[in-house]
Amino acid sequence: MATIRLDGHDIEVTKADKELFPADNVTKGDLVEYYRSVAEVMLPHLAGRPLTMRRFPDGIDSDGFFQKHPSAHFPDWMTVVEVPQRTRGETVTHVVCDSAATLAYLANQAAVEFHIWLSTMDDIDRPDRLVIDLDPPPDIEVAVLRSIAHRFRDLFTEIGLTPFTQATGGRGYHVVAPLDRSEDFDFVRALALDLAERVAEAEPDLVTTAQRKQRREGRIFLDVGRNGYAQTFVAPYSLRARPGAAIATPLDWDELGRSRPNGVTITKMRRRLAQKTDPWARIDDHAASPTEARNRFDALG
Repeated sequence: MATIRLDGHDIEVTKADKELFPADNVTKGDLVEYYRSVAEVMLPHLAGRPLTMRRFPDGIDSDGFFQKHPSAHFPDWMTVVEVPQRTRGETVTHVVCDSAATLAYLANQAAVEFHIWLSTMDDIDRPDRLVIDLDPPPDIEVAVLRSIAHRFRDLFTEIGLTPFTQATGGRGYHVVAPLDRSEDFDFVRALALDLAERVAEAEPDLVTTAQRKQRREGRIFLDVGRNGYAQTFVAPYSLRARPGAAIATPLDWDELGRSRPNGVTITKMRRRLAQKTDPWARIDDHAASPTEARNRFDALG
């Protein structure tokens, strides 16, 4: 057992030699050390947002589980919030990861993946992100995925949104726009759906907004469901619980053409952060009005 000290708190790393990614020889100790190493760039994307963890105590080859609430043994210095649940009129307790100590502690709980809300606790009903998830079938060429991401980049720009992108660490890419929190989730989700449908009309053989898999017919699914209340997307710099131990990686647009959705590993991320800053570091400086974006979109005809 090793102990690390972060933010004035001692974190005991237990079972550090346990392999969480057996095919890649990534242990729980490696997981904790990875999250400790990226805390500075990752925490701004987590702070203030209700968190959903994906935990794998027995490694990614066994069943993991999603968890929102703090377990009984979680330390009392961790930030937790009560979030309204729309359907039942109740509240749900969520962990908020706002410190390096919390990030390391959760990694020691075998939290491999971190998924975040599109709004923050200080204005929970109004998202500050719009996300289009490009979800491809298994056999799609990455060049096709990149071309669709570029289509969204151009459309976002045309209606006054500033587009950002990240490789998800899985099969696809996200195209994301920061918002000024002036509209609610229903408004933003409707806008995201109309943007996706416009691209689908332009590229009907390549992409679809069809929810049912049998209707997608080998096309890239443009998933806008993440723009609903209480929905999440994978946090920048989160590892993914898949063989290869790839990482959700924010990209500059000029990197997209030589990227792969799952191309960045722990070793590559270490080199990457030694050479460049976070491409999303100033994302909130570009927050735009969804109402103005809607008006410009409607004016396109």
